[in-house]
Amino acid sequence: MRIDSYKFGEIIIEGVKYNHDVIIFPDKVKSNWWRKNGHNLCDEDIKEILDYKPDVLIIGKGKYGIMRVPDELIKKLKGMGIDVIVANTDKAVVLYNESKVEEKVGAFHLTC
Repeated sequence: MRIDSYKFGEIIIEGVKYNHDVIIFPDKVKSNWWRKNGHNLCDEDIKEILDYKPDVLIIGKGKYGIMRVPDELIKKLKGMGIDVIVANTDKAVVLYNESKVEEKVGAFHLTC
């Protein structure tokens, strides 16, 4: 899947506009991604991603990088053999589109 564009509060993926946080799997988009603790990512928030076991997980922390991704979570993911890339959503979108890895997942916070 390819991200066509991103701006604060909006992402367009394969021509479809989303106004809520999303998880992009190779074959589908999970729209309206909701996190238990809002701006603090935890295991429960990415259970579906953990079950999928991608080679790469690209996390967009929001336009201004407000969503916190704890070091312990990154360490856990890496221990599972998942490469983790964390960046503000603008940069994460670019990295997602540039990645040649087929088994990648992107989790994007679209606002703050």
